[in-house]
Amino acid sequence: MSAPAAPADDAWSVELDPPRPAVVDAVARALTEDVLPLGDLTAALVPAERTAVVDLVARRPGVLAGRACVLETLAQTDPGLAVTWLRPDGSSVGPGEVVATVEGRLRPILTAERTALNFLGHLSGVATLTRRYVDAVAAANPATRVLDTRKTTPGLRALEKAAVRAGGGHNHRGSLSEAVLVKDNHLGGVAIGDAVARARQQWPGRMVEVECDRVDQVVEAVAAGATVVMLDNMTPDGVAEAVGLVRAAGSTALVEVSGGVTLATAPALAAAGADVLSVGALTHSAPVVDLAFDLRV
Repeated sequence: MSAPAAPADDAWSVELDPPRPAVVDAVARALTEDVLPLGDLTAALVPAERTAVVDLVARRPGVLAGRACVLETLAQTDPGLAVTWLRPDGSSVGPGEVVATVEGRLRPILTAERTALNFLGHLSGVATLTRRYVDAVAAANPATRVLDTRKTTPGLRALEKAAVRAGGGHNHRGSLSEAVLVKDNHLGGVAIGDAVARARQQWPGRMVEVECDRVDQVVEAVAAGATVVMLDNMTPDGVAEAVGLVRAAGSTALVEVSGGVTLATAPALAAAGADVLSVGALTHSAPVVDLAFDLRV
């Protein structure tokens, strides 16, 4: 049986750009960290009138993400800098490829360089790792979606989740207020059936998800009317059994697999029928993509 459509209260989004306030705040904090209290001492050695053209170049292959942060970093440093992007977020780039050019006064370009590259390299790393998961899963089960988690860098969640979208993934809840996720520690204080019923009563229309590490919990969550059943650290055989139980019950609940999902295990878990794989590694373990500012001479 094919997987059910996503529920109406599913907030898993696909737009690429992060919210502008999050970008402005993150960049302001990063620049403050880098230039205070005395400013860029080394850039001050460059004559104020000196102008330059700088190419933003990929040193390694990857998937681009974080353009908004680069633009904001340059704008907060010098609004007069002109930036021309050659590749959009979500595009694959190769070694030596120029992804953007920056033109204007050299001093502020030098001051903005490291902050801009820190954002771009990190967020492109998240997008690149996400794309690897998406491609691996698509080959096994094109219907399975790859989601991130709340295991994000404090203060950068909105940016990292946008990078996941740029890599072709989707976002799980962005905060504790967006959806209900009843995990094992919650079940120490409330039963599955009671938790789902209370959630439906207090927050109608919200996604209600229940973490299950046993088949009997899956049955209970489905009977209670959970929107999503999260299978925690289950084998592909366990996932297939749980999917069969959900479908046999006639439930429209999505089946999510979480806990230790790797590039090696993701295809088998997807092939077992999972609708969603949630992967914390997308944001907490993504290697940085190497990019650089190259001054034209």
